[in-house]
Amino acid sequence: MKNKERRPGAKPFPGAKAKGSGTERPATAKPYPAKGRDERPARPPRRETEAAKAKPHAQTPETVAEPARVLTVRNGERPAERVPLILESSGAGDFHLIDSGDGLKLEQYGPYRIVRPEAQALWPKALPTHVWDKADAMFTGDTDEDGMGRWRFQREALGETWPLSLLGVDFHGRFTAFRHVGVFPEQIAHWSWMKEKIEAADRPLKVLNLFGYTGVASLVAAAAGAEVTHVDASKKAIGWARENQSLSRLDKAPIRWICEDAMKFILREERRGHHYDIILTDPPKFGRGPNGEVWQLFDHLPLMLDICRELLAPKAVGLVLTAYSIRASFYSIHELMRETMRGKGGLVESGELVIREAGLDGKTPGRALSTSLFSRWVPK
Repeated sequence: MKNKERRPGAKPFPGAKAKGSGTERPATAKPYPAKGRDERPARPPRRETEAAKAKPHAQTPETVAEPARVLTVRNGERPAERVPLILESSGAGDFHLIDSGDGLKLEQYGPYRIVRPEAQALWPKALPTHVWDKADAMFTGDTDEDGMGRWRFQREALGETWPLSLLGVDFHGRFTAFRHVGVFPEQIAHWSWMKEKIEAADRPLKVLNLFGYTGVASLVAAAAGAEVTHVDASKKAIGWARENQSLSRLDKAPIRWICEDAMKFILREERRGHHYDIILTDPPKFGRGPNGEVWQLFDHLPLMLDICRELLAPKAVGLVLTAYSIRASFYSIHELMRETMRGKGGLVESGELVIREAGLDGKTPGRALSTSLFSRWVPK
């Protein structure tokens, strides 16, 4: 569900049997609805002749509603905290931020310089206009984070994809209709942290990457030696991720590519008793699953984190949450993470991910551009 596909006629999320320590409570966030309780639009009234022919159907095990998975009341002390924490990246591999300002950002992605909207770039541009005018591609259209638009190529039409490399992983950049290019480089800070933890471990770590998009994080983890489970609801994104796996020469790496609604998947993993050492979750503020399931960040995030806690292994290394384009302070997800991890010990560190401008040469530090909020639980 990382990508922003919008389809009408959405089905609500299916439910699952509740599990976990503590006392169940009616949700402070919306629970997953039980099976069989669709909220689809009502069908138009049938004609009397049609209704007369209709026969009642016996309930089968598949149609019997199960209890919705609800939040649990967590007991114990909240973890220690570290706030605010600003995780800064100045770029890596084939990426760096050249300049920003006037609601735009100028970025270097391999051989191409591209211009994209950036509402948080409130300041004037530092580089002269003629530098910006030489960009290879500019996204035009809806300036909303999820808005659709088109790419305008300044000098000549470019191919749909081009090769990129980041943290030793090769992948394809792509000009998408949602202004994204297949990688979120502000995540470099989290990926570098994850890579170090995996390489320093005395055993293969198990990584779960929810809303995994085009798989760059999954490939970084696999290249470092982890066993990876990658989940995304978009078939296109999964296909793109598999292409990236081949480009990175990681075809034999232990990666499971799961095309499924993220919440459905973790509910099933919880029932099965599966556990992971590192969980990355990067949900959109809104999305749809492959069968029309609706994701609303403010409605479903508390429950998602509650389930993720249950999926953490006894010697887990960390749970990482990032949140984009929401009207909230990092403190909101920080306090949510601390409540979720009550009695677990460890440390919750939260703040913002920022990218530092690096100039045309990639080596000249400039202003820091805030890109997203994050909260990360780690054991002490």
